[in-house]
Amino acid sequence: MEDKKSPTFTRTGENRTNFVLKIIIMSFTEFPSRLLENAVNEFASLPGVGRKTAFRLVMNLLKRDSMEVKKFGESIIRLHEEIHYCKICNNISDTEICSICNDEKRERALICVVENIQDVMAIENTRQFNGLYHVLGGIISPIDGIGPSDLKIDSLEEKVKTGGVKEIILALSTTMEGDTTNFYIFKRLNKYNISVTTLARGVAIGDELEYTDEITLGRAINNRNPYQQ
Repeated sequence: MEDKKSPTFTRTGENRTNFVLKIIIMSFTEFPSRLLENAVNEFASLPGVGRKTAFRLVMNLLKRDSMEVKKFGESIIRLHEEIHYCKICNNISDTEICSICNDEKRERALICVVENIQDVMAIENTRQFNGLYHVLGGIISPIDGIGPSDLKIDSLEEKVKTGGVKEIILALSTTMEGDTTNFYIFKRLNKYNISVTTLARGVAIGDELEYTDEITLGRAINNRNPYQQ
C-alpha cells in the first residue's frame, strides 16, 4: 500500500515575497525592525491611508534604488519648506503671487470664492472661468470647531472694499456647511454695491465641488444665479 504524502507547495521569487507580505500584513503585532515600524506609522498618519496600505508603500520604497528614495524624500521636504501661498488669493504657488493672479488676461472684477486648492484645480480644468479666485481655506463648521475667524473672509471683504470687484461667485460645496458659509459671506458683502452669485444647481446638493465632473461644473459656472437667502 502506497504511503500518502501531504501535498507540498513551493513558493519562489515574487510568489514567496507576496506570501510573506500577506502573513506580515495580517498581523501588525510586531515588526522585525523599528525603522520599518516608524516608516509605516508615518505613512499611516496620512488621510485615507490604512496600515496595510502604508506597509505596502514602505516595502515598495525599500525595493527602489537609493537615489530614487532620496529624490522622493527631498521632494517632500522641499514641498513643505519652499511652497508659497499666493498673497492675493491664497492659492498654492512656487512664488509669492500665483500664475493665475499674475495673468493680465484674467478678469479682475470677477472673483470666485472656493473652499480649497482642489476646487481651484477643478474649476480651472473646465476652462470656463477667466476671473480670479479667493481660497477660504475651509468652510464654517461648528462641529469641527471652524468659525468665520478661522477662514480668509476678512481679506475677501477687504478686496471688495478696496473697489474694482463687480461680482463674487460663491462656489462652495452644496452641503449644509457650504450653504452656511455662503450665507455668512453674503451678509458680510451685502452692503457693497456688487453682484453675489452662486453656482447653478447642476451640482447636486451634498456634493463636494472637487468631485463634480468638468462638464457639469462648467455649466454650473456659466449658468450661475444671483444668491438668494
